[in-house]
Amino acid sequence: MSKFFFKGRIDPREKYQRFGYNTQRKTKLGSENAPLAIQVQTPERESELRAVLQQHNLYAEITLDPDQPENTLQLDTLLQLPGTQTFAKTPSRNDPCLCGSGKKYKKCCG
Repeated sequence: MSKFFFKGRIDPREKYQRFGYNTQRKTKLGSENAPLAIQVQTPERESELRAVLQQHNLYAEITLDPDQPENTLQLDTLLQLPGTQTFAKTPSRNDPCLCGSGKKYKKCCG
């Protein structure tokens, strides 16, 4: 049978489904699959960084090279991630006021 008698639609997604960028990837920087790349100049600094990595359960490939400048940018960025911001809950209308007047919030500060 030739292609002219085909009465359907070929789904192009099947062909391209396994290609492209995987947005569901669970790889985290600093894990065993994606270790950090750190470059240091002295063995003392290397031992300090290994202690920090062990404390935070991170993995890294540390290169010791006295001629190159120290590069700990990936580690510094990972350790200084901002935390989740939480805000104090505003009282509802009939709760006592926060200022301590004893009135309801809607009659005092609301």
